[in-house]
Amino acid sequence: MDVTDFESLVDGVPAEAEAVIDGIAESLILLRDGAQVRAWLNVCPHAGRRLDWAPGKFLLSKSGQLVCAAHGATFELQGGQCLAGPCRGEALRAIAVQVRDGVVALVN
Repeated sequence: MDVTDFESLVDGVPAEAEAVIDGIAESLILLRDGAQVRAWLNVCPHAGRRLDWAPGKFLLSKSGQLVCAAHGATFELQGGQCLAGPCRGEALRAIAVQVRDGVVALVN
């Protein structure tokens, strides 16, 4: 299943995409890093709420960490680990994706 067009992603800026995972429509956070893309479910491990403050609008700290709009937890963008806040030590749920012919796709 295609998730989004690779060229539409701005390097280092989190973006949202929709995908069906295990039969359920899910919101994903995508992060382009050069020629690669990392993806996580758009769900904070603290309370199960979305991390964005509005659909597809994510907060970044001055040091470039992803910030949960609901409770202020901060996540590093290499592996999705929570560094501070109510879910410290937990992590975002990673979703395997790859770029195929210019499209970000789920890995089966």
